[in-house]
Amino acid sequence: MTDVAAKPKKAPLHAQKAAGDPYIKVTLGPQPHRDPRDQRETAKGLGLRKLHSHAVLKDTPSVRGMVNKIVHALKVETVEKP
Repeated sequence: MTDVAAKPKKAPLHAQKAAGDPYIKVTLGPQPHRDPRDQRETAKGLGLRKLHSHAVLKDTPSVRGMVNKIVHALKVETVEKP
């Protein structure tokens, strides 16, 4: 009879995600209508529709890339949880 090592149980996915994921709060500044179309579309992709609107997003490389594209029109803050 062989000893089979039991695999340790993993924490539930929601518990893994809640363990300190960084978030950023982005706020849209003035005059996005003067920006090129692709930059206006990037703002819409971040969930920013109107002037001075804000969105709390998970800090991922794809979101950071979008933020870096239009950083001139945004105010970016780091927050703990939404």
